Amino acid sequence: MTTPAAILDLPPAAWRSEDVGMLYDMAHRFMSEEILPRYDEFEDNGMVDRASWRKAGAAGLLCASMPEEYGGAGGSFAHDAAIIEAIGHVGVDGFGLGLHNAIVAPYILRYGSEEQKRKWLPRLATGELIGAIAMTEPGAGSDLQGVRTRAEKDGNRYRINGQKTFITNGQLANLIIVVTKTDPEKGAKGTSLVVVETDEVEGFERGRNLDKIGMKANDTSELFFNDVRVPTANLLGSEEGQGFVQLMEQLPQERLMVGTSAVAMVERALALTIAYVKERKAFGQRIADFQNTQFKLAELKTEATIGKVFHDDCVARHLKSGLDPATASMAKYWLSELQGKVVDECLQLFGGYGYMNEYPIARMYRDARVQRIYGGTNEIMKLLIARSL
Repeated sequence: MTTPAAILDLPPAAWRSEDVGMLYDMAHRFMSEEILPRYDEFEDNGMVDRASWRKAGAAGLLCASMPEEYGGAGGSFAHDAAIIEAIGHVGVDGFGLGLHNAIVAPYILRYGSEEQKRKWLPRLATGELIGAIAMTEPGAGSDLQGVRTRAEKDGNRYRINGQKTFITNGQLANLIIVVTKTDPEKGAKGTSLVVVETDEVEGFERGRNLDKIGMKANDTSELFFNDVRVPTANLLGSEEGQGFVQLMEQLPQERLMVGTSAVAMVERALALTIAYVKERKAFGQRIADFQNTQFKLAELKTEATIGKVFHDDCVARHLKSGLDPATASMAKYWLSELQGKVVDECLQLFGGYGYMNEYPIARMYRDARVQRIYGGTNEIMKLLIARSL
């Protein structure tokens, strides 16, 4: 079978340097040998176990884009993207490294004090700490200005009260960046990011590990903060009220990350489907020999190629700090929509077998759906794009 990475016959993009390629190979091998054999177990348990996170850290797959002085590998988002691609190509999409590496750690690197960076980043790199960011609440999703969680100053500490939901890595995370209001009267300008080390506080509770349609191996949880006290030194940024701006500055990378995982799954779906239709027969001939199959796969490969070229351009622009929010929104919206289309069409070519959970395309069908929701719904992406017109 042609590998997912080679299915589109494109020359390597400029951002895929030799060391990025080496990291991809290492990540692919790790996911294939350490995670994939136990992936059904992880799906049944609703999470990838903490020991696997530690192994990923020991293999250099955590915080690859963080500077070496803070325990990272000194890479860039290109290295994070390579790891995300490997996860998608192997088919272990529920392993929440992407959020840990490309969302949580960058917030600390970008906005943390020197003391915060030295305290948290090395432990994120080893897997001692597993990261999460608590944005969504029961009454506030894409509208982050509607957050009601409150952090009130009490001497040299914050007292945090509130509830979060749909939090990725929520059952395992022991370092959580909490989006909270430090001054509710100021709206967005009263929003701050406060870091909670869950092992060091009282009043923090995890709710249930939510029962999702897909991404079963990725723990997604409700979190409760009941008079949780943390030092005011856990504020990210030099002063209160910077949280909303910090979120807006970092969301383009999160949205590009969604696009990266979308392209990886598209490539895997095509590779598996092309191999299947060449083997499966109906009416005395291979499924691949029917003109409808050929036309359908020709369409999907064409659109997948367009998507990958667009994605690679976005990564290249992002590495030069040139990816604007509207283009990042385009990447998140269009690539996740493409992902859903390709996986659906590929499942159809599998026929009845595509609907059976024992076939990987069925899992991809379930896992792909959330991509159009998290990171900001695709409807919100269209609104952001429209504002740039």
